[in-house]
Amino acid sequence: MGADQFDLLKAIEKGEIHEVEVAWADHQGHPRGKRIPADVFVGRLEKGIAFADATLTWDHTADVLDGCRVSGWETGYPDFFVIPDVSTAKRLPWREGVAMVQGDVRDHHGELLKYAPRSVLKRVVERLAGLGYTASIGAEIEFYLVDENAQPISDGIHCYSLIKANEMEPTFSELLDGLRGFVDVEGSNVEYGPAQCEVNLNHGDPIWAADQAFRMKYGIREVARRHGVVATFMAKPFNVMSGCSMHLHVSLWKDGRNAFAPVDGSESEVARQAIGGMMEHLAGITLPGSPTVNSYKRFEAGSFAPTTATWSRDNRTCAIRSLIESENSTRVELRTGASDANPYWAIAGLLAAVCAGLESGADPGEVMSGNLYESGTPLPTTLEQSIAAFRADAVIREILGEDVCHDLCVLAEREWSAFITAVTQWDYDRYLRTV
Repeated sequence: MGADQFDLLKAIEKGEIHEVEVAWADHQGHPRGKRIPADVFVGRLEKGIAFADATLTWDHTADVLDGCRVSGWETGYPDFFVIPDVSTAKRLPWREGVAMVQGDVRDHHGELLKYAPRSVLKRVVERLAGLGYTASIGAEIEFYLVDENAQPISDGIHCYSLIKANEMEPTFSELLDGLRGFVDVEGSNVEYGPAQCEVNLNHGDPIWAADQAFRMKYGIREVARRHGVVATFMAKPFNVMSGCSMHLHVSLWKDGRNAFAPVDGSESEVARQAIGGMMEHLAGITLPGSPTVNSYKRFEAGSFAPTTATWSRDNRTCAIRSLIESENSTRVELRTGASDANPYWAIAGLLAAVCAGLESGADPGEVMSGNLYESGTPLPTTLEQSIAAFRADAVIREILGEDVCHDLCVLAEREWSAFITAVTQWDYDRYLRTV
């Protein structure tokens, strides 16, 4: 898990690092943090770095919302503290002598703050450990590269095309070079839209995988900005063009062996229960993996994004794709997640469904085949429907944590309300002269 080993404290002692970015993810996955002088950082390892807890009550535009349980005007929005996890430390490739470290959010008593996304994921990982398993997670994340006018920097649709990758040079190579040593990249390619790219991250422990996905999105944006390009992880930035996903690959391990390893060429019982849990709770975990109004505009038949609750083997029309390979490589891919998701929430939602399946002994039913856009129960098609499905899934809410699920719904409901009350160009074009 991670080829680049970096001893932050030793680098500070040797004078190689003069500043540390202490970072964490809010509910939207936005990188929050502070720039701390290295000598000050060393003295704050135990106490941590203070932030107002209002950061866990605001929306995409940083408007503070009433109704959240973590805090409110009645509490005065006190501090919490981000305790650096030095095992996450990486040199910032684009700022000489600067490192970045991620951390856990804790309260004044030193307890993990249950409302923070990284804490939510840790809670689910502990639940899974109580069932006797660890998980390995690998993320595939898509994004578009656009110019200052929000237009793709390359045209044409040629997925996997090396020629199209070359057309985006030197930007594409500089993006990937800018991630070197910062994230553990397995591979990259152009995708199914003009100037749409995908980066595949190596698999590992869920917390490590989420930290890595968080760093990848931060790094891609910043390196792109330094080269005069905008990298957007918006799920559906263009009409009639491919949306952007965050596909998650999962396998469960016990005593050093893959519990998903195939049995007589088919899914193991553990894999079937995990898939069963995902099938049963797919609507309920859509919100953590598709958290914005725009997320749902990528769910279209024939788009390679799923529209129904379905599972199959190596079939890109389904929502849950079982990949039966070698003993160690066999895994399951969840294809519903959007690239605009917070990776901590997306992975937590996936593993919550897996836990639910193991605990209930869920049965996914017979493996499906063919064009699965024509089969299965429809998935939520709007953020409003997804919020309702999340609220209705008591099992998932209990595993993730009732209070933080309440707050996630408050934030999502504000997004939906802002959307349905906004008068857009579409309204003018359609109605101004016709009604």
